[in-house]
Amino acid sequence: MPISQPKILVYAPEGSEKYAAMIRKEGYTLVESASSVEEARRLLDGTEVLLCWKFPIDQVELPTSLRWIQSMGAGVNDWLAFANRLEGITLTRVVGQFGRPIAEYVFSYLLYLAKDIPRLSRSQQMNAWEPFLTDFLTNKTIGIAGIGSIGQDIIRKARAFDMNVHGLSFTGSSAHLVDRHYHATEWKAFLTELDYLVLTLPLTEQTKGVLNRELLLGMKPDACLVNVGRGPVIVEQDLVEVLKEGHLRAAVLDVFEQEPLPESHPFWNLPNVYVTPHISGPSMPQDVGRFFLENLRKYQDETTLDGIVDLSKGY
Repeated sequence: MPISQPKILVYAPEGSEKYAAMIRKEGYTLVESASSVEEARRLLDGTEVLLCWKFPIDQVELPTSLRWIQSMGAGVNDWLAFANRLEGITLTRVVGQFGRPIAEYVFSYLLYLAKDIPRLSRSQQMNAWEPFLTDFLTNKTIGIAGIGSIGQDIIRKARAFDMNVHGLSFTGSSAHLVDRHYHATEWKAFLTELDYLVLTLPLTEQTKGVLNRELLLGMKPDACLVNVGRGPVIVEQDLVEVLKEGHLRAAVLDVFEQEPLPESHPFWNLPNVYVTPHISGPSMPQDVGRFFLENLRKYQDETTLDGIVDLSKGY
């Protein structure tokens, strides 16, 4: 352990002390935890490293001593709104931790829909022996918008089911992982042939509201949409109208423009919409803690951190 240790503050509305204890166990002594605005204000002075979730940046002034902020999640759009206050501060997000659980979530619903589990359940409830030919994922085309670390885990699962894999991304750096790659200017062409569309995109100025009525209607009428990225990527009212018109077989939605989803929202009662409460990619303390500790050692060794956010890009 290096002699010089940074002062670390862990902030989270719940569970901050659990993370702090994990860090102290590794020999770090200058570690404090906060779970309220008042505690954050009191403890921030002199803090060099901030590990946080849902930090009240709109209510708290950052200290001049702060050099590095590690978000506990994959998304950092709450920080991007205050990018002008992050000059001289490195912002990192967790990468490589959420892909596997999110991929499992995605394929649980793809199989649920392909095998028509609701129909089988209804038959069982009625004691009815009603054989039918189910659908298959094999040879179907899945399109993944956003092929970073999360999208890449979905790609691996899709390969196991012998699916055709298309991808859309802004940089094209992972284009070699998919059968066909499209750039962010090619949404219409990307959507045309898809049986399943999975959104893993971050929320940026370029992605906000990108999936609108025109693009939704450009998809196959029996295509399925899954959003595990960010809610505002979809124009929700457009999706509601398209679904009511009978276009698209199903929409599986784990993220929304407003969370929790209001009780009056049409999504709750549309028969071809599956609503889940933002559970596809849980932040597991042991995984996030391990990621942070590895980054902390890199920080002390003055080597490049993992998950550095480019504030100009938003991810």
